[in-house]
Amino acid sequence: MLVAVSVASVLLVNKARGDSALVVHTIEVENQTNALLLEIRRAESAARGYLLTSGPAFLADHEQAVAAIIPDIDKLSALTADNPYQTENVKRLRVAIETRLDQFAREVKFLKAGEPQNAIALVREAAAGDSTATIRDVADAMRAEEDRLFALRTANADHSQLLASTVTIAGSALVVALAGLSVFLVRRSARARDEAEARLRDNNLNLEATVDERTADLREANDEIQRFAYIVSHDLRSPLVNIMGFTSELEELRGDIFRRIAALAHAAALTPVPPVAADAEPELEGADKQLSQDFSEALGFIKSSIGKMDRLISAILNLTREGRRQFEPERIDTRELIETIAATLAHQAVEAQAEIHIEPLPRIVSDRLGLEQIFSNLIDNAIKYLKPGVPGKITVRGRTKLGFAIFEVTDNGRGIDQKDHQRIFDLFRRAGTQDKPGQGIGLAHVRALVRRLGGTMSVASELNTGSTFTITLPIQWTVSNRNGDSWQPPSPSS
Repeated sequence: MLVAVSVASVLLVNKARGDSALVVHTIEVENQTNALLLEIRRAESAARGYLLTSGPAFLADHEQAVAAIIPDIDKLSALTADNPYQTENVKRLRVAIETRLDQFAREVKFLKAGEPQNAIALVREAAAGDSTATIRDVADAMRAEEDRLFALRTANADHSQLLASTVTIAGSALVVALAGLSVFLVRRSARARDEAEARLRDNNLNLEATVDERTADLREANDEIQRFAYIVSHDLRSPLVNIMGFTSELEELRGDIFRRIAALAHAAALTPVPPVAADAEPELEGADKQLSQDFSEALGFIKSSIGKMDRLISAILNLTREGRRQFEPERIDTRELIETIAATLAHQAVEAQAEIHIEPLPRIVSDRLGLEQIFSNLIDNAIKYLKPGVPGKITVRGRTKLGFAIFEVTDNGRGIDQKDHQRIFDLFRRAGTQDKPGQGIGLAHVRALVRRLGGTMSVASELNTGSTFTITLPIQWTVSNRNGDSWQPPSPSS
């Protein structure tokens, strides 16, 4: 509305200025017409004075008036060029004036030649002619036209000025009204904001209390889970050790059992038992031999399962210990740290025909051991899961953004199916072909470390196109409260 009022005011002011300019133009045309007629009368008066007295002063005045008449009519023609009616009048006026000027010239010529009688006759002829009357009539018509235009244009100018004043006053009143409305709305908004802030403060107080309560519950639950995992893992070790011991004894008894079976078989066949060393395999035949092989295979399965269970229990214990470890922030040159990790994995990289490229990386404040475990796991996995027969290329790059350091570990390996992108971060879960050793805890452990360091972790990958693991960590990390919430494992005696 204010813009519309402003535009209307500008347009009306410009129109009023234009109408006033037309009024001034009309006045200029009238003034120029009167000035032209004045010069013609001056020329006539000076010519008659010169005729009567032959005084040079009258002649000089006459010549000056005649010299001014043509420029004046040219100026009048220029001023009336926008009005066809006045243009036609100027043409008629010019013809009459040129006729009268010719008469002036002949009168002066007769007087200078000493023929006053001819000059007087010429004056009488001009008086009896219609040139003077034509000049007078045309001039009157032009003044009448300009008077009409003056009245019309004056009325238009007055109307435009009045309208502009009205719009300006209305716009000013509107500005005042809008200002008052704005003040009212701002005050009402301020009151509403103050009330909302008061409610928000109250809600924040309640929320903080609720968050503290929930955090305490979660911390207690987390401690309980870790304690449970530690106790379960610790308690599972005892029966596992017993199973391992009895399995070893059973493996030792196997030789005695099957030697006796071999001896019984020979006794039944009435054949002498061949001498066999104490640690040598007895000679068995038929079903006894198959039984021995099945027994050995079963023992092998038991030992392999025991070994796997032992590794899983060790992994759980390592995770619980890592969850209790307190992080120590320090300034770290991540490029130097990853170069050290790459050097320790150089032998595996050479065997896998892989190259590790490390681009410039940002310095951050974080836990050194945590970062070593994160990047060691990622680079080791990248080497482990390269495509056979394809030279491997592993790249570590980094950048900073909004107070965070973003690291990317990219490889050209076998890749991960999109449906397994979340599965690989679950504990004891693995994706793809299981042709590499592992317990399925590496990436779960890495993600847990990244979260404890205040960051996030994601993966972008497709089968047979390689993988990119992205780690986002704060540049300036400080010890969180969780670092101090560690629990102490029960002693073995408890």
